Amino acid sequence: MAAHRRPRQRPAHGGPARTAATVALAGAATATAWTGTGHAAPEPTPEQIKGRVDRLYREAEVATEKYNGAKEKADAAERKLTDLRDETARGQDRLNAAREALGPVATAQYRTGGIDPAVQLALSADPEQYLDSAAWIERAGSLHAAALGRVRAQLREIERLRGAARVELTSLTSRKAELKRHRETVTGKLAEARRLLSRLTAEQRARLGTAPDRATRSPGARDALAGAATPAAPAVPDSRAAAAVSYAYAKLGSPYVWGATGPDAFDCSGLVQAAYRAAGVSLPRTSYAQIGAGRRVSRTELRPGDLVFFYSGVSHVGIYVGNGRMIHAPNPAAPVRLAPVDQMPFAGATRVV
Repeated sequence: MAAHRRPRQRPAHGGPARTAATVALAGAATATAWTGTGHAAPEPTPEQIKGRVDRLYREAEVATEKYNGAKEKADAAERKLTDLRDETARGQDRLNAAREALGPVATAQYRTGGIDPAVQLALSADPEQYLDSAAWIERAGSLHAAALGRVRAQLREIERLRGAARVELTSLTSRKAELKRHRETVTGKLAEARRLLSRLTAEQRARLGTAPDRATRSPGARDALAGAATPAAPAVPDSRAAAAVSYAYAKLGSPYVWGATGPDAFDCSGLVQAAYRAAGVSLPRTSYAQIGAGRRVSRTELRPGDLVFFYSGVSHVGIYVGNGRMIHAPNPAAPVRLAPVDQMPFAGATRVV
């Protein structure tokens, strides 16, 4: 029985033509994409640019606080390395003096130590004088042994100091590399923020609050701001907190500069540290260390002089001055200023005095 087979279909003669058309269409689409006549990404609005800039400022501030912490550790390592080197030099001087003192004793022992004492006694023209000399040599030997012990101890101490200095030098080298990484992160993000802001007009920047507050840059304007604001501040129960708050008011209008601790420019934790340093209180350098420097208080317990912290990584800090306000150093687009505490996500508060 014959099999029923479907006849094979022959390819249409238009196949190559269709392929050419497909290639042409793909080429046209590619050309459209490259020439920008397709669906280009929409230009961001001023509000979107501000949002990106604000995010870059927050990221830069996180990197700034890491830089501040690394710098604090690098400075401590450098001081320790200097102390170790100084101590090693003093130890070397003591060792040299001990070696010089050891020299005459060693020479005397060398001159007499090669002959048996009985032979020396037998050959001596004056046995009584020899016995006196032998007693002196024995005492000198004891002194020699003690001097040798001191030299050995000093050698061990110098080796210990040199080993500690090598460890500290390694730590310092690592800290400096870390500093470089954080510095590059900060400067890169701030440069990107400036690039974005350059796309806005002066009017747009002023409307969105991203333009530097030039009215507060002059010393006279800062004095006027501080003088006008101070009478409104509530009484501060602790004299040191009062001094810190007074210092912060006096710095209103000072520019934000990352890594700065005053007296004319500050970053956020630098302002806090400088304010309490002026009040005689030593605080750590970074916001994430400052939050652990005192007693934690709730938001409802806040009183002037308390430190208020923001964001989940505790990357921003200000000084509470009462009436729901704080003084802080916001970012490069805004100088030291008064602001509501609820302006940013609240992370906690600390009372340091």
